Amino acid sequence: MVAVITPWNSPLLLLAGKIAPALAAGCTVVIKPSEFTSASTVELVRLFHEAGLPPGVVNVVTGFGKDVGAALVEHPLVRKITFTGSDATGRHINQAAARDFKHVSLEAAHKI
Repeated sequence: MVAVITPWNSPLLLLAGKIAPALAAGCTVVIKPSEFTSASTVELVRLFHEAGLPPGVVNVVTGFGKDVGAALVEHPLVRKITFTGSDATGRHINQAAARDFKHVSLEAAHKI
């Protein structure tokens, strides 16, 4: 299972580039959007299901990153995490994922 954690800016554009390779590789996906822009992601997943994608292939969980994001990163069925956001959050995700040797892809911006 691939966990995709997206930021508030350009959530669907970034999401498309992350879930397409996962689905093409035969993986299931759990998306955790920013708590500020979750409606567009929830609607996209609804459209996936309406289009006939089997239940459980693309999923969405909403909530605050420190709670929901942390639980997702630590979940034993998640084998890869892809994250776009701040370098501080990316560092936390990388450290948590390292405990279980999970694959991590970070696209992190450093604040100056």
